[in-house]
Amino acid sequence: MNGRIIAIGDIHGCHQEFAELLDRLALTPDDRLILVGDLINRGPDSARVIDLALRHHALSVLGNHESRLLAYRATQNRALLKDDDEQTFHALQPHHWAYLEKMPLTHEIPDLNLVVVHGGFLPGEPWQKQPVSVVTRIQVIDAEGRPRKRADTPDGTPWAERWAGPPFVIYGHTPRPDIFRLKWSVGIDTACVFGGHLTAYILPERRFVQVKARRRYYGD
Repeated sequence: MNGRIIAIGDIHGCHQEFAELLDRLALTPDDRLILVGDLINRGPDSARVIDLALRHHALSVLGNHESRLLAYRATQNRALLKDDDEQTFHALQPHHWAYLEKMPLTHEIPDLNLVVVHGGFLPGEPWQKQPVSVVTRIQVIDAEGRPRKRADTPDGTPWAERWAGPPFVIYGHTPRPDIFRLKWSVGIDTACVFGGHLTAYILPERRFVQVKARRRYYGD
């Protein structure tokens, strides 16, 4: 493996920060760019984020925001819509949808014994067999061992704290002010759309590069 593997956290439409981070990374043709999902919604321009991903040949795993928008597109069930889903829906062109439709649920890199996923995994079960509803949405585990959202179960245990590996997991979905690094995982959603940072994790050197959000785009 000659080039670097570079994973980038949740972008959520923050195209200026994404472009700045890409510039700072000084990508080479040998580098492999992997996005953890949730490229869209909440921030200023989801379509431009996808255009940047396409221009740089980035692979992105499926996030819960992409999953929800794809489900709405397939069913036209308005009950699925949240936040600014409808605005994003009308902004996307056919090549954007083609990119979303190709997003895998996970991306494994066997040479490094690691997996990239949007939300995470339920410990104790084979990660390869876990459904989209878990791997794109899990944040914490409740007292009964079930996957939950952090907002619904504030006293739940972060799933990563119970993940004993292997593989090593790179994930996003749970926004935090700082990188959440444990022995067998690293959470790189550092809340760019909420005014935090956009984070890249570079392998094999295990180095982080961040850019500060220009402002808070979403949330009170």
